[in-house]
Amino acid sequence: MSDWLISLEGTEAGHRAALILALSAGFLHAVFGALQKGRHDPWLSRGAIDFCYCAMAIPVALFVVPWPEPHMWPIFAAVWAAHTIYKTLQGQAYVMGAYTVVYPVVRGTGPLFAIFGAMLVFGETFTLVQWLGVLVLLTGIFGLAVYNLIHVKVDRHTLEPALLFAVATGLLVAVYTTVDAYGIRATADPFTFLAWFFVIDGLVFPVVAWIRWHRMEAPPAPGPLMLRGFIGGIVAFGSFGTVMLATRLDKVGEAAVLRETSTVFAAFIGWLVLKETVGPRRIALMALIALGAVIVEAGG
Repeated sequence: MSDWLISLEGTEAGHRAALILALSAGFLHAVFGALQKGRHDPWLSRGAIDFCYCAMAIPVALFVVPWPEPHMWPIFAAVWAAHTIYKTLQGQAYVMGAYTVVYPVVRGTGPLFAIFGAMLVFGETFTLVQWLGVLVLLTGIFGLAVYNLIHVKVDRHTLEPALLFAVATGLLVAVYTTVDAYGIRATADPFTFLAWFFVIDGLVFPVVAWIRWHRMEAPPAPGPLMLRGFIGGIVAFGSFGTVMLATRLDKVGEAAVLRETSTVFAAFIGWLVLKETVGPRRIALMALIALGAVIVEAGG
């Protein structure tokens, strides 16, 4: 499968595959975010998810994919650092703020920074039409965040620091997107990078979650928490894996922008699962996000 995937790089078929992968990542990332923000403490949810995908990735990394080349280990160290800081900031944002407020800010700042990162690191450029699409998409995302900020009733006393953490998280989204794209392009077999990514990325937060769980006065039952972790681990393979493959096949900036259709999916999940209100104005803002993604793709 690796040979087939590599054969698509730089082709029209590869461009189409990257489009499908990035949009799939958008949906799955919204599901992933809801799993972390949902029933359990976000730190515990993240720890359970990381433990599960690390455990599932270890046998693949050791016995299925080729061993990483020596030059990959410093890259893995950078990847680990970027994702660890990102998850720390995101967890704090989720603790302090409502999901439908925090999530759009994270996903709105992330692609904007990622575009500039792709320009600096990979020499990518956007056409004027694509920049228009980015503007439309970001208008929808930040409009959604502002609307939610005005109308949401929960966590009002911690909302301002939550937004600061959300912007910082968006910056780290751009950092890890750029570093991940560099890493998956630097190895001969992309699945080697993916397998080892999930191993090293899952080493820290299970420990953090274990410590937090033991310090709680009434810790949740481990069974439902680990079930959520297992489901989240499966979703993570699709969410992070698909967008990384998209950045190998096509432009990093485009994949980063198209992934942010996750904000649309997140709003529906917030409404259906987390019981957060969705009205006609928010639907219109979500339509702007989708329109922006279409313009970015059509203008490329």
